[in-house]
Amino acid sequence: MTIAGSDSGGGAGIQADLRTFAALGVHGASAITAITAQNTVGVTAVCALEAEMVAAQIDAVTSDMHVWAVKTGMLARPKTILKVAELARNGHLPQLVVDPVLVSSTGHALMEEGGVEAYREGLLPHALIATPNLREAAVLVGVDVREIDTIDAMRQLALAILKFGPTYVVIKGGHFAEGAITEGLAPDLLVSADLEVVLDAERVLTRNDHGTGCSMAAAITAGLALDHDVSTAVSTAKSFVLRGLRGGADWRLGAGHGPIDHMGWNS
Repeated sequence: MTIAGSDSGGGAGIQADLRTFAALGVHGASAITAITAQNTVGVTAVCALEAEMVAAQIDAVTSDMHVWAVKTGMLARPKTILKVAELARNGHLPQLVVDPVLVSSTGHALMEEGGVEAYREGLLPHALIATPNLREAAVLVGVDVREIDTIDAMRQLALAILKFGPTYVVIKGGHFAEGAITEGLAPDLLVSADLEVVLDAERVLTRNDHGTGCSMAAAITAGLALDHDVSTAVSTAKSFVLRGLRGGADWRLGAGHGPIDHMGWNS
């Protein structure tokens, strides 16, 4: 199940999550938290749903279907974060993957004021895995993202987020400036209290990278639903996104950042 915002351009959010679930062979249910007007160029408007409506969607699904794993994406409002945290605390959101969406890749705010604190104090303590990108991780910890330019700096960031309560943290390193760590590579880092895995792969040079973070978190969630261990779910998700970036590298779907090839059409 995905609890996230709708992307009218179809590249990220609920749309990317459901395509990822389908591509990986699991049925996807959803609870929409916000409607966004966006395309490949950027976000022009956001309309957040009330927390009670988000909770009603979640209850409709979980009261009828056995949900094996859940991910959150754009939650939009602190009240929604805290409502989802309450549901998680009461055991309704198994194997919870929290992707703390705060700002769009084009710089549009996707969270109301107070969201960072709500994530830290409310939702992250109930997450099996937190999957922030570099910018989100830096905001959660309260550091300048420009200071995060080595694997050790990534590690310290992940360890700081572990203190907020998730069992595992995956720092998605795709927002590193090219060559900041290792030239031509895009490292992600998986960390827990007793585990550290660096997942590296080639950096695909393409403008079609919209929704990679959503897709990575959704692929991890699908892996958990298929009973993969965390390390396998994360490494498989990394491979899935890399394949999608390669497949969609030459697409021309709009004037800006297009989606990845979730379905393997160009594989």
